[in-house]
Amino acid sequence: MTNPTTLPYRPCAGVMLLNREGKVFVGQRLDSTLEAWQMPQGGIDHGEEALEAAYRELWEETGVERRYVELVAAAPDELYYDLPEDLIGKVWKGKWRGQRQLWFLFRFLGEDGDVNIATADPEFRVWRWADPADLPDIIVPFKRALYQEILGIFQPHLG
Repeated sequence: MTNPTTLPYRPCAGVMLLNREGKVFVGQRLDSTLEAWQMPQGGIDHGEEALEAAYRELWEETGVERRYVELVAAAPDELYYDLPEDLIGKVWKGKWRGQRQLWFLFRFLGEDGDVNIATADPEFRVWRWADPADLPDIIVPFKRALYQEILGIFQPHLG
């Protein structure tokens, strides 16, 4: 078994998408049997800027086009989370111990019909709008602290 402390963190961008009612987009992953929800996020490609990765991941995971969002805020620093030991070596081909993420808060300017999770490579089986305060309770436990940090950073822009 690989020692997780020797593995790097995967560079990633995350999106908190806020609708007009102050609710946040969350989806249930297709590759998980858990009832957990998450916000859109994904890897930053080599040479790609984090904000561009955020727009790309949002499109790839939700079908939401860039024209339907406006950037409200960006986290000032990367946020980290570690995978649980039982997942290290099973996800991302065993190359990463967790993720280092740059998070962006976007305001959703479209309508629910502009969301389409039936994308070319779907990530989510269902989606909904959630109250921001509920995020730590509906996420997988190993991301709970990360989501609490995100909420703290973006709190001035919520509600």
